[in-house]
Amino acid sequence: MSPTTAHNSTTQHLYGAHGHVTFLGAGPGDPGLLTLRAVEALAQADVLVADPQVYDVVRTHARAGVDTPLRKADDASTSPAPAGGAADLAMAAARAGKRVVRAVTGDPGLDADAAREMLACAAEGIPFEVVPGIATAVGVPAYAGVPLRNGHGTDVRFIDARTADERCWTEVGASDATVVVSTTLESVVSVSGELVAGGRKPETPLTVTAAGTTTRQRTWTATLGTIGQVLKSAKVLPSSDGGQSVIAVVGERSAAAERPQLAWFESKPLFGWQVLVPRTKEQAESLSDQLRSYGAVPAEVPTIAVEPPRTPQQMERAVKGLVTGRYEWIAFTSVNAVKAVREKFEEYGLDARAFAGIKVAAVGEQTAKALVEFGVKPDLVPSGEQSAAGLLDDWPPYDPVFDPIDRVFLPRADIATETLVAGLIELGWEVDDVTAYRTVRASPPPAETREAIKGGGFDAVLFTSSSTVRNLVGIAGKPHNVTVIACIGPATAKTAEEHGLRVDVMSPEPSVHKLAEALADFGAKRRAEAVAAGDAVKRPSEKRPARRRARTS
Repeated sequence: MSPTTAHNSTTQHLYGAHGHVTFLGAGPGDPGLLTLRAVEALAQADVLVADPQVYDVVRTHARAGVDTPLRKADDASTSPAPAGGAADLAMAAARAGKRVVRAVTGDPGLDADAAREMLACAAEGIPFEVVPGIATAVGVPAYAGVPLRNGHGTDVRFIDARTADERCWTEVGASDATVVVSTTLESVVSVSGELVAGGRKPETPLTVTAAGTTTRQRTWTATLGTIGQVLKSAKVLPSSDGGQSVIAVVGERSAAAERPQLAWFESKPLFGWQVLVPRTKEQAESLSDQLRSYGAVPAEVPTIAVEPPRTPQQMERAVKGLVTGRYEWIAFTSVNAVKAVREKFEEYGLDARAFAGIKVAAVGEQTAKALVEFGVKPDLVPSGEQSAAGLLDDWPPYDPVFDPIDRVFLPRADIATETLVAGLIELGWEVDDVTAYRTVRASPPPAETREAIKGGGFDAVLFTSSSTVRNLVGIAGKPHNVTVIACIGPATAKTAEEHGLRVDVMSPEPSVHKLAEALADFGAKRRAEAVAAGDAVKRPSEKRPARRRARTS
């Protein structure tokens, strides 16, 4: 039993039917910074009361039926949660015997409002626990490439500009400590002035980071004396977003000069790129995760909808044939095919045990993963190209001595090509080619998304088949010419060019993950060229004409 599991059991034993509150640090904004203990606590919660800034970070880890009385604000960066209201909601739920998670930004130990809420719980005898999180004042500089200490053992002071008084500014102004200031974008200049007035030199290095640890992160490097001009030149101030929270790091030893070598997060190859993935959320999940690892912001837009076959009898006969021993093999050429067979199994009360004695083939890694989730380990996955051709390269010919049955069940889409069927027949197999599902053009995406596609709001689009090209253009329009077009193979690229699109990236292999890698390589090369030329690194969408950008933003 792990320590956290033991802790959970003890907690349930102690509290029984009585409510309690878990004060949980949700970190600065990156969902990946949640601790394992935080995820466990969220999964057990009856009620989730979260700061609006981290609502999306924690909500995905809570169970389906969790009560969320305090929901995300329209603009979490400028609409902080009302502390009193959040505390009242959490305590009322605990009094009713509920297990409450009170999620706060950063770490509860550095949150004065959380401390007051803990004292309120203690005063009423409401049991509580604390799950520490990554403090914003620590996590954001780490993502900005600004170490807070170096080999000289620099002191570090943390200041909240909202509550700092004149004595505080004088003390840090007179010291040589690295100062980490939590403030707002519009207050950075006045904070710099306070530090200079307190004794810091105007040439003291300073970095300012907004939206830290997220793909919207931006960092500006200056000095206490020049930060106002730097923000003005960058057209950051004046701005309607001036009230957003930022972290400023000040100090002679804050390593600001070394930031170009240390800014690991903002130098990711696709950092901040809005990448359109024309696939359903289920299909795009692993691809979107890969894109996020490169710093991109994926947006899934389904171009194809999956529907049952018009006449289900053929599929029903084939599934019954699986049970009665009609087939030697079943070949899955897509995740949708796995889903279609699984749904038919569930309809008949069957499970993965019905595959006993049948050899199972999967066209690629994603299809194989869907089968494993179903409880079936495929016997054959292409060792090379993940396609029908790749599957045929590894498929054994029919051998009447070793193969008691010569028939293959092939559940697939109504528009699938005949490559696999023809190849299996050539290898001596009989094939039951069955329409397991139909693919139809999806409904158009929201107007805002369509306008972003046509107006250059996306930095790149990944086309994974010719049909995704045709369908996306059909339901949403042609991507703007500043958008980077990435295609999975020559056939897809040809279709894109036929629709008037310039193909910038071609996958070296017909794999969605190789396609994402190719786009990342393209982004890295583009970034390196800009840095070598001394130019600012800009995303493709930032190169739109000003008139078009104003109209579509």
